[in-house]
Amino acid sequence: MPNCLTLKKSNCKNCYKCIRHCPVKSIRFSGNQAHIIGNECILCGHCFVVCPQNAKEIVDETEKVRVLIQSGDPVVVSLAPSFVANYEGVGIESMREALKKLGFYDAEETALGATMVKREYERILKEEERDIVISSCCHSINLLIQKVFPRALPYLADVLSPMQAHCEDIKRRIPNARTVFIGPCVAKKDEVEYYEGIVDACLTFEELTNWLKKENIELKKEMREDSHSLARFFPTTGGILKTMAKDAPGFTYMALDGVENCIAALKEIEQGRIHHCFIEMSACVGSCAGGPVMEKYGRSPVRDYLAVSKYAGDKDFDIEQPEIREMRKHFEPIEQRAGIPSETEIREILREMGKFKPSQELNCGSCGYDSCREKAIAIYQGKAEISMCLPYLMEKAESFSDTIARNSPNGILMLNDRMEVQQINPAALKILNLRSDSAVLGDQVVRILDPTPFLKVRNTGTGIFHERTYLAEYGCTVEQTIVPAEDGRMLLCIMRDVSREEEARRQKEEISRQTVEVADKVVDKQMRIVQEIASLLGETAAETKIALSKLKESITNE
Repeated sequence: MPNCLTLKKSNCKNCYKCIRHCPVKSIRFSGNQAHIIGNECILCGHCFVVCPQNAKEIVDETEKVRVLIQSGDPVVVSLAPSFVANYEGVGIESMREALKKLGFYDAEETALGATMVKREYERILKEEERDIVISSCCHSINLLIQKVFPRALPYLADVLSPMQAHCEDIKRRIPNARTVFIGPCVAKKDEVEYYEGIVDACLTFEELTNWLKKENIELKKEMREDSHSLARFFPTTGGILKTMAKDAPGFTYMALDGVENCIAALKEIEQGRIHHCFIEMSACVGSCAGGPVMEKYGRSPVRDYLAVSKYAGDKDFDIEQPEIREMRKHFEPIEQRAGIPSETEIREILREMGKFKPSQELNCGSCGYDSCREKAIAIYQGKAEISMCLPYLMEKAESFSDTIARNSPNGILMLNDRMEVQQINPAALKILNLRSDSAVLGDQVVRILDPTPFLKVRNTGTGIFHERTYLAEYGCTVEQTIVPAEDGRMLLCIMRDVSREEEARRQKEEISRQTVEVADKVVDKQMRIVQEIASLLGETAAETKIALSKLKESITNE
């Protein structure tokens, strides 16, 4: 992963939005998490901007800059010219005042370096025999060519970026100076790190704004016009061209913004279809004024352009041009390690995705790749997983749910909120004595069942569970569960035929009743016998008593 971008894994929700917007597909998914592939990423910042969960973070270098300031060396800011679009109504004088309050020695506009760069472009076009020259101001475009289009590398202008040219100039003019670039770009952090010794640190506008707020420093709304500031146009689409003379014989000048447009042009350049052109390329739509850290999500292309245009002059900055050798920059191709699968391997992966013929390759793009074949290649390279295919997952889920419904012994009905039957399984057809689902699909449930419980669930949003109902029309008893589904837009009914259980229960109750009756009869009979025995015993006892009394009396008289 690039050192200037970090990923909060707990925030990643597996939505694939970052890969859909990544122009070079330098993001892989593993364990339901996104991972940036460092040697393929061009640091355009699209993933940072579009991530709905803020799972991508730009490394904050504020503390690093604080340490530089505390070192005692003069720390000078090179401020990207897009600052006038980010901080409305604030000019360089106000920015310099605020930055000095933070402890900086001074602050200058990167547009000074842009003037040096555009002069070097003009010299190359006039003095050197080149076919195509591509501007090298945008580090993301430089990385795109180095990593993806290495055959176009000879056409990339071997010139420092405005940031580098300006910071080199600051260090020539101010002894022991340390430089900090502040701008709207993620890639600049990588450029600072890769080309050591030119720029010492890089902050984004977002980091600067947070720092100013923390120190309770307010920017004054003040802008002073300066006719010698033409290079302030650099952060707009065509801004480089606007500052150039454009008088090199036989050359066509054009400006492209957005990675997709630049990729299309680079493909044509590699194929040899373009000649004698100077091409200004910017990764961001709207150029730097549309950068990913222009106070994140705050894009306003027209307003931003107008802010830059109003602040820019019509003449060059009055600045000394460095020697040619001091403006040179060397680019090397950056090798990518991902292998390319064979056609057989691609077909095998497509089959695993459930795509056995071209008509099944929907190329819907939901996984983030433009085609199913690109997705298959990404799977081979370990960037993607088969489960990222939405049609595959839906088909698998539908097949799974259909299998369950089709083989379930319970009757299953699905109704919409208009009480129309949307789905019915074979078990339900059997319970309701229906020959086929076509006989009822799309019809009101009242045709086959009492709609009262369904209406109750729809209106209250509360389910009915395991309620036994006798369906007189069908001569059966069912245990019925009705619950709302899909946020109340559907109703799911599960019916379990309990007719046999109900009959067994009735038989058991009948046997119990008969047993009770028999027991009652036995008890009654026993009581009668006991009473008869008691009666006989009573008579015998009385007679015995009389006899004994008479015997006693007789003996006493004697």
